[in-house]
Amino acid sequence: MKWPRQPARVRAPATSANLGPGFDALGLALALYDEVEARVTSGGLALEVSGEGGGTAAAGERHLVVRAMRAAFAAVGGQPPGIALRCANAIPHGRGLGSSAAAICAGLLAARDLAGPAGERLPDEALFQLAVALEGHPDNVAACLSGGLTIAWTPAAGGGVADGAGPGARLLKVPVPATLRAVACVPAAPLDTEAARQALPAAVPHADAAANAARSALLIAALTGAPQLLFEATEDFLHQPYRAAIMPETARLLGALRRAGAAAVVSGAGPAVLVLSFEGQGPPAEAVDSIARETGIAWHVTPLHIDQQGAHVQQGGPGVHPPVSARREPSENQVRGPGAGRAGGSRRDRASSLRDTQATGEGMPWALLVLS
Repeated sequence: MKWPRQPARVRAPATSANLGPGFDALGLALALYDEVEARVTSGGLALEVSGEGGGTAAAGERHLVVRAMRAAFAAVGGQPPGIALRCANAIPHGRGLGSSAAAICAGLLAARDLAGPAGERLPDEALFQLAVALEGHPDNVAACLSGGLTIAWTPAAGGGVADGAGPGARLLKVPVPATLRAVACVPAAPLDTEAARQALPAAVPHADAAANAARSALLIAALTGAPQLLFEATEDFLHQPYRAAIMPETARLLGALRRAGAAAVVSGAGPAVLVLSFEGQGPPAEAVDSIARETGIAWHVTPLHIDQQGAHVQQGGPGVHPPVSARREPSENQVRGPGAGRAGGSRRDRASSLRDTQATGEGMPWALLVLS
């Protein structure tokens, strides 16, 4: 295999899964980014990490971006002689904002781009399935790869699939209005995702399951055209109540925000809280920040736009986007403007042909096959 001299540069967005009732199914990409630059070298592994997770460089081959790259190289037919990797991270680790999904998607896309023509052996659908296998669940990686709002699911074993669809997880990108906004409230301390999983019961009352199914359906309606239902649609019965005991500060902030009428949810497995609203509706970021201050806990309150592009290979040389480590982070309980983590636009090439469907509602290729 002939390896290129030029590096691959990838940007991957943060994601919030569940969004309240959409447990392990819904995902939303947020305009907060990790950036990866990878190049092939003559030998060894050189790894530099700045920003969030700066101490993870010592993980070497166990680093998640490296593991994802190795998996992609194996899928296309060969490992390079060496890798030099720089990661500039803005997505907080262990807060429920999809840092692992971003690392996986960035690694896969970088490796596919470096593989050149051999990257054709890892088309979009196969790349998605590989991302799901590395992550262990599809909700975050679906949103990270496609951008916007996604629904992810796995067909029941033996249940059959639509014509043209292979085995494995599915995703569908759902168009949402450009006026949808989010405010992330991020605590100082992380929470292990596995600990959050273990807090869930083996079974829930049928009435709660039914109520959650109704809210999940309502949430899609609220996010796509009935914003007046957003508060009711973000009520959850399946996971947030059971996790309150292991993240009491999150539970207190969530309760305070919802009592104030905010459509607040636990972001993913927590402990971050996400407040959803439409422009001109719901409490502004300043009001969210004020409520967060009243808890007595140091929350980083950051308004964010919705990312519609998803993880992608960037065009251009060094300096096209300022490094994440150079961006000023907010002080405790300081509000930043929407999309402050984003540093300019970019253009995708063949290696990241996941389509932006904000305007057309077009799903990703395998989703179209399933639903057509």
